[in-house]
Amino acid sequence: MKFFDILRTANHNLFRNKVRTMLTVIAIFVGSFTIILNVAINTGVNSFIDEQTASLGGDNFIMLMPSGSSEMASSMVASSEPVEFVEKKTGETEVGAFSDEDIEKLKQIDGIDADSFYSPAPLSGTGYYASDKTDKKYEIQNLMILPPGNFKIPLAAGELVDQNEEAKKKNQVVLAPGYREALGYETDEDIIGQTITIGIKNEILDKWTAIDVEVVGVEASGIVSSSMGTLISHAVYDALADAVYEGYPSEYRDNQPNYYIMATYDTNRFSEDEIKQAIADAGYEAWTVSDMMGMIRTFFDAIMIVFTIFGSIALLAAAIGIINTLLMSVEERTREIGLDKALGMSSGRVFTEFAVEAISLGFWGSAFGVVVAMFIGTLANSAVHAPGGFLAELPTFNLFEFTASNIIPFMIIIMFIAFLAGTIPAWKAAHKNPIDALRYE
Repeated sequence: MKFFDILRTANHNLFRNKVRTMLTVIAIFVGSFTIILNVAINTGVNSFIDEQTASLGGDNFIMLMPSGSSEMASSMVASSEPVEFVEKKTGETEVGAFSDEDIEKLKQIDGIDADSFYSPAPLSGTGYYASDKTDKKYEIQNLMILPPGNFKIPLAAGELVDQNEEAKKKNQVVLAPGYREALGYETDEDIIGQTITIGIKNEILDKWTAIDVEVVGVEASGIVSSSMGTLISHAVYDALADAVYEGYPSEYRDNQPNYYIMATYDTNRFSEDEIKQAIADAGYEAWTVSDMMGMIRTFFDAIMIVFTIFGSIALLAAAIGIINTLLMSVEERTREIGLDKALGMSSGRVFTEFAVEAISLGFWGSAFGVVVAMFIGTLANSAVHAPGGFLAELPTFNLFEFTASNIIPFMIIIMFIAFLAGTIPAWKAAHKNPIDALRYE
């Protein structure tokens, strides 16, 4: 009997009892539908993160930190217990901060560009954005200078703050998404070249300082822009710092602790893993762009694992249904099996026929799951990108992304699970004694 004859016979036998077979297929469908949607979401999220990472650039950027900084940060976030105050002696380096000796040691690491070292003092204080288009003011969030390296932050309009020495003297800003509309401009292009005001308050003197800045760009919506914040030129940072630290002792600003240092490294001579290992050997830690984006990826992966577990439970229930369906089929066809074996059909052929029936159940269940999942996923993608949808501002982010690489292996796995579930009934059918089977009532 040829393979296609076995396949045709197996599917014919399956639908002798249509209701039982359809219930089993539905059970497989529920599990496969759940898992394929999870796989599609995971693929969509990871594709978007990869796209954002590629568009961000910064492959030669590295952030240097004292050893243990990442563990300390995570423990502080995870714990709400009060931390005892310990008064430091004059000149004593704060825990988790670089000393002058640390900085000099880092500059000696082969591959690190010592001239690129940059660690801005924090800008504490209340601040706002304002423009002559509106009477409202908007709170400043996450002002930062463009990190060193070959960054190319995705922009909706305009250009990045120029990093050459002459441009560093200009008051320029690249606004984070959302601020353009709030400041009274209809399109991103309308605000390019316009002057807005950044105000900041010196808490010690209770004094406000307003600085006029030119908007040279608007960041495109995405996970990159949400992590970078508003980018300012060195001139804007210096002016804000002068305002914030006015009234402090002259040495206070210069002696702010360095908790991290932004720098670049030689990508032609060192891979990311190699330069991080060299930094670790020197007793420090380092983060790169891929590490930062990897934190976001890990968060989504953890959520997907939870949903996949639920889908796997459904598949386990479906596997039990396959065993039940085929065992009932074996009992109903006992005399038929005995007749086939009496006429010369081998036990291997009997086993193969029932195994193919199990695989067919897996195929139909997973196929229906994939088709329905793709249909719903396509509708969902359209809905979330429609005006007012929660991904309307992220046109390249497909919430569900279906590809051959995540559909075909998945269907093969489902059919393999169905095959394993069908081995018990198939083995039982193959080892039926033909004489006893023919006597079966």
